Amino acid sequence: MKMKTMLPCIKVKMRKLMIFAAILSFSCGLWAQEYWNNKTQLTPFRLPLVIDKSKIEYIDLDKDGDPDVLKSFILGDVPIMWIDDDDDMQYGDTEGDTDNDCLLIDKDKDGVFAGPNDISIDWVDEDGDGIAEIQTVVWNKDGKRRGGMDGSDYMYMIDDGEKDNIKHNIQWTDVVLKCWQHNGHANFYQDYHGNNTFLKMHAASFRIKDLEYNWEVPFIFFDDDNDGLSEMAIRLLDTPKYRPSDNSDPKYHNENPEHDVFFTKKIDYAAHTYDLDNDNGPGNEFDFDMSILFKGEGFSYVDQVHKYKNLRGLPEADKFFFDPRWRQLDHLVYPDRHVAYNLIYEKGKWSSCWFVFDEDDDCNRWERVEFYEPKELFKIGMRKGGLDNNPQADPVGDRGEFDEDNSGKGNLYLSPFDGRIHLHGAEWGAWRIDQQANYFQGYGGLYDFTGYERNTGVPSAWATVKYSDSDNNGFFDVIEYDLDGDQIFEEKVSLKALGIDDRATVHETGKMKLTDYQQLFREATENIWNRSQKAIEVANKYKLNTAWYSFWKQPRSTHEKYAYGYWLNFYIYKDLRDLAVRDNLPELKTKLDKAYYSGDWSIVN
Repeated sequence: MKMKTMLPCIKVKMRKLMIFAAILSFSCGLWAQEYWNNKTQLTPFRLPLVIDKSKIEYIDLDKDGDPDVLKSFILGDVPIMWIDDDDDMQYGDTEGDTDNDCLLIDKDKDGVFAGPNDISIDWVDEDGDGIAEIQTVVWNKDGKRRGGMDGSDYMYMIDDGEKDNIKHNIQWTDVVLKCWQHNGHANFYQDYHGNNTFLKMHAASFRIKDLEYNWEVPFIFFDDDNDGLSEMAIRLLDTPKYRPSDNSDPKYHNENPEHDVFFTKKIDYAAHTYDLDNDNGPGNEFDFDMSILFKGEGFSYVDQVHKYKNLRGLPEADKFFFDPRWRQLDHLVYPDRHVAYNLIYEKGKWSSCWFVFDEDDDCNRWERVEFYEPKELFKIGMRKGGLDNNPQADPVGDRGEFDEDNSGKGNLYLSPFDGRIHLHGAEWGAWRIDQQANYFQGYGGLYDFTGYERNTGVPSAWATVKYSDSDNNGFFDVIEYDLDGDQIFEEKVSLKALGIDDRATVHETGKMKLTDYQQLFREATENIWNRSQKAIEVANKYKLNTAWYSFWKQPRSTHEKYAYGYWLNFYIYKDLRDLAVRDNLPELKTKLDKAYYSGDWSIVN
C-alpha cells in the first residue's frame, strides 16, 4: 500500500529531473556557441574562435575543390572573412592560418570589407617555413577627416630574422590595434623587442596615394647581443603632404580626389637612440639613455625598394575589398637596417640637430629618450611652449642640447667641465634636474586616450642648469645654475674667465657603431668616477667629512657610477667652496673653481 502511494511521487520527481536535464543541456548548448574568452576579464590574445560551424560559409574561387574564402561572425554579429593566400584551407576549418592568409573584419557591419571603420590583418610567409615574416594591419577610421592624419593605422610589422612569430597586438575584445599595451613596466606586446622593423601611417588606406611608401619609414630596432631586447633604435620619417580639406590648393587638382595623403619620398626626420649601459632586462625593458635627432631636407629613398614574393594577395579575392590596392603590392619602399644609419650621415642634408640624455635614468619608452625642444627655458607642461612642450617628453629629469644650424653634424664630445657626453656645435642646452626621478612621462600625455595618463604630474619648482657656447666654437663654455628653482640664475661660470680650454676630442657619430657609443659612455663614467675619488682625497686633506655622502660611494651599476660620481664631485666641490668662502680663502676658492671645471683636482693639492 505504501509502495503504491510512493510511485506517483517518484514519477513526478523523475519528470522534473528530466526537464532540468533538458534545460541544462540546452543551456550548455547555448554556452557552447560562445568562445570561452569572449567576455572574461582576461587578456584574450587571439581572435575569438568560431564555435557554431553552421554560421560558416566557404567559397571556392578557383574551382579546385577546396575553399579559398571562409566567412563567418565573431563577437556575436561582426562579419569576418578569411582569405586563403597559400591554398591550404580545408572544408571544416573554423579559421584561416596565421602564416600566409588574410583576415578581414567588417567592424561597422555594413557589408563592406576593408573599408571605412574596418580592420584587416594580413600575414606573409616569404620562405615557406610556416612563420610569417610580415604582418600588415590596415585599421581604417571613417576617412572623413581630410587635410591630415585621421587616427587610422596603415602598418607593417617585419620580423628581421628572429622567427619569434610576435607581430602586432590586437585587443580582440573590441578588435582594436593596441601598439602600446604592455606587461609590467615596459614589456610591450607589440614586437618592438629584438631585431624588428615596422612601417606606419596614421591615415585610412583609401586616402593614401602611394601605399608602398609610409610616414614612419621605417622604425628599426637593433639587438646586437641577441638577448631578445633592443639596445638601439632608428626612426625615419617621410612627412606627408595633405590635400587641403576644402581642396583649395590647385596642385592637387589633377590627383584622384579620393586620395589626399601624398608622401614626399624624402626622409626629413632621422632619430637614433641608445641603451648606453646595456642594462635593459625583464622589468627594465627599453631603458634607452640618449637620443640624437636630425631635421631638414634629408634625403631621397626611392631607390630603397624591397621586393616580396608573397606580399601580393590572392588576385581573385580583390573583389571583396573596398580598396584592394594594398593587397596588390609586391614591394615596399624603405631603408632597411643594413643601410639606414649610413644613409642618415652620408646622404642626409640636415639643418638642425637635437640631443637628449636621460640623466635620471627613468626612460622606458619603446621610441627613444624623448626630445626636449629649444623653447622657453622655464615654461613647463605638455604643449605649453617650454622645453617639455613635446607631449612625450619628461617634464624634468633630462638634459637637452640644441644645434640649430647643424654645425656639429651630430658629433659628440666629453666636456672637461663635467666629463659628460655633449652635442658638438650646440648653441645652448639645459638640464632640468630630477634627482629622485619623481617626474616622468610614462605613457601619458600623447597617449591619455589609452588610459595611460601623465600620472607623475608636473613639479612647481625644479633646479635648472643651462649651458651656452659664447664663442661659437662648438663647445660649451658658460654654465648657469638655478638650484633653488626660482627661475633666476644665481650663479654663472665662464670657463674662459677661469682660463680653462673648453675644447675636447670630437667623436664622429657617422663612423660610430652601437659598441662605440657604449664605449664612450664607459669612458665618461670611469672619468667621472675617478674625479670623484680625487675630490674625496682633497676633502680629506681639508678635513671635510664626506661620510654624509656614503650612499653615493656605493654604486651598483654603470649608470649609478655615472650619476653618483657626478653628484659626489658636485657636492664635495660645493662644500669645499663654501669652506673657502666662510674662512675667507679667496685663493683656495679660485683653485677649487679651476679644479672642478677642468676635472683636475691636483690643482688644489
